[in-house]
Order: sequence, then C-alpha cells, then structure tokens
Amino acid sequence: MVWYLRVEWVHSFSEEPVEIYSEVGDDGYEVRKIELFRDGHLQYADERHEAAGTSLSETPVGTVAEIAADEEFRPRTITGQEFEEIWARAVATRDG
Repeated sequence: MVWYLRVEWVHSFSEEPVEIYSEVGDDGYEVRKIELFRDGHLQYADERHEAAGTSLSETPVGTVAEIAADEEFRPRTITGQEFEEIWARAVATRDG
C-alpha cells in the first residue's frame, strides 16, 4: 500500500531542507520526494528526475515511530491529496 509522509527536520543547517515529503511504495522505498528549503524553494526527485542534492533514498523509509525516534525529525502521515498538491508546486517551479 502506498502511503505519504511529511517530516519536519529541526536543524540549523542553512543548505538543508526543513521539510521532506515522501510518497512511499509497497516495498518501503520512496517513489517520489519533495524537499522544502528555508527560503521557500522546492526540489524534487522521482525515478526519472533528481535535483542537485535531492534524490530518492537508497534505503527503506522506515515507520513513523522509527523516524520520530530521532529528536531532529517530526514525522506525520499525510493524505495523497496533500502530497499531490505540493508535488504539483515543486514540478511547476522547475527548480528541482
């Protein structure tokens, strides 16, 4: 079953994203990913496209509980519609 994830990344690195959105496939691997940066720009990746620094993970995503075990990360599941809305924004910018 495909599911969708939003992770807030709490850190002070200026060049890293502050939010990461993932579409996770049946096998636990990312199918599509969007990264939102402090300045508001979006970068995205899927099986055909990667942006500088934004690519699909080479390891399974893990569960929400596993991700939340690291205090830097605040994960929550989101709806497919929420993911599609930010995906459309990311693709439309062509920054990613």
